[in-house]
Amino acid sequence: MSKESLAAALRKIPDFPIEGIIFMDITSLLQNPETFREIIDATYETYKDKGITKVVGIESRGFIVGAALAYKLGAGFIPARKPGKLPYKTVSQEYQKEYGTDSIEIHEDAITPDDVVLIHDDLIATGGSAAAAVELVKKFSPKKIYANFIIELTDLPGRANIPADVEVDSLLAMKEK
Repeated sequence: MSKESLAAALRKIPDFPIEGIIFMDITSLLQNPETFREIIDATYETYKDKGITKVVGIESRGFIVGAALAYKLGAGFIPARKPGKLPYKTVSQEYQKEYGTDSIEIHEDAITPDDVVLIHDDLIATGGSAAAAVELVKKFSPKKIYANFIIELTDLPGRANIPADVEVDSLLAMKEK
């Protein structure tokens, strides 16, 4: 399977969630065992020698590949959730969205300074939630932070919003339109 065939299998939904947006729906990739396996295997190959000890999956689609990747890497998995969804004491990070603010949280004991952390989400567009996840993880002072996405929309400023000391990688780089 190639990146071109993965991109061709990706479902694109126009005008969702609002008019003018083309939603990149990864469920078409996840429901097919070959494309799902290719995503996990290709991402694993990128990070297998990086010493990853924790994978942070950003709510909610980041949980799917993030958890499978943590398993394959022999790392722990940390869900980065919206406020009020985690049952224990949390640390949070607020970020700006197009129409207001939001925040994400992880448990206060999720990461140690000895950890090497991989942050994963399905897509990076403007980079708001990804940059918030990086800032949240930085509060724990881990050894190293990586950020990974299945899809990167290259015509939007997502990557530019991630600090330069965080290595960013995406499986599929494409334009929104």
